[in-house]
Amino acid sequence: MDRRQFLRRSSAGVAGLAMLAGCTGAGEGDNGSGANGSGTNGSGNGTTEAGADSTATTGSASSGGTLRVATYSSFTGEDTAGNWLKSAFETEQSGTTVEFLTPENGVNQYVQRAKQGAPIDADIYLGLNTAELVRARKKLDKPLFQSVGEDLDGADGLKKPLRIDPKKRAVPYDTGYISLVYNENEVEEPKTFDSLLESRYEGDLITENAQQSDPGRAFLLWSIIAKGEENYLDYWKQLVGNGVTVLSDWEPAYQAYSDGEAPMVVSYSTDQVYYHGPDVDMAKHQLGFLNDQGYANPETMALFESANNPQLGRTFMEFVLTETAQSKIAVKNVQFPAVKGVTPSKEFDKYAKEPPETVTHSYDELAGSVESWVEEWSRLVASE
Repeated sequence: MDRRQFLRRSSAGVAGLAMLAGCTGAGEGDNGSGANGSGTNGSGNGTTEAGADSTATTGSASSGGTLRVATYSSFTGEDTAGNWLKSAFETEQSGTTVEFLTPENGVNQYVQRAKQGAPIDADIYLGLNTAELVRARKKLDKPLFQSVGEDLDGADGLKKPLRIDPKKRAVPYDTGYISLVYNENEVEEPKTFDSLLESRYEGDLITENAQQSDPGRAFLLWSIIAKGEENYLDYWKQLVGNGVTVLSDWEPAYQAYSDGEAPMVVSYSTDQVYYHGPDVDMAKHQLGFLNDQGYANPETMALFESANNPQLGRTFMEFVLTETAQSKIAVKNVQFPAVKGVTPSKEFDKYAKEPPETVTHSYDELAGSVESWVEEWSRLVASE
């Protein structure tokens, strides 16, 4: 998740702010690099860049076997959730080696390989969102992932709104809630989606490209829930007319907000988990839940249909759902646990804010619609 790389760099500058509102025609190479896209190879132990000729492994095979987990680059590396999971799982499962793969095009790389009849070099994909699951099923004649669902220990404790897959292939392991982050020194909190259309908020909002960014896509989908499928394009026409800024992804959007280019940005309701303390101006890190809602954007894991080590994969997925793992992942990913009743830490509990109402789209609601919604949005934004 690029957001976490940015947070770990603290106040480091970000180059290349780009206005990509005019981009159209995102295809299978669009990897949604907001919450779980990976554009670069991870640097952590036991990580390789996945590709057609990827054969590298870390450590030696043993009676426990090697589990290959494909994920996004920032999940791996020093002081990450992935690094902790690898160490903890290998300790618990003697003789097991966890190897992370970081495909350049995310899950779309495996969709393409499946279409070509090429072998899949991973057992698990970790970091899958609902729209990507829909896209994978739409592009392929045969399932890319197998159903695991209720067979997993701990699955019965998953939060109901996060159970997005009716076929029980994708299992949530954490979630973010999309919200506004705003500077109360410069702007009053907008209470509703309609508030953003008021002249007093002209030019005040930065959001992300729905074609390229998970939070950008989630904000678009949230607006569809708020305004309806029949009216969302008219809403966005008015929002663009009121001066909304659309940047490529979360990182340049948040950097622009931090630089004072606008007093509001579409981000996550865990913002204060990272930004708090005596040296932080908390006025710049206030949260706004439009319509008293937040859009849940769960990250899920799924077992490939062709997994070489499916039983070890299931054991790993069960481990991810344990209370200890859920707590660690939440803190290191700056996200909420997917399992009910888990409190990562007192500090997390104090600063991480859940919305009064959780909204999201299910798999069935997105199937057959999400691509057309995003394409229509991109054409509208490009034309304004």
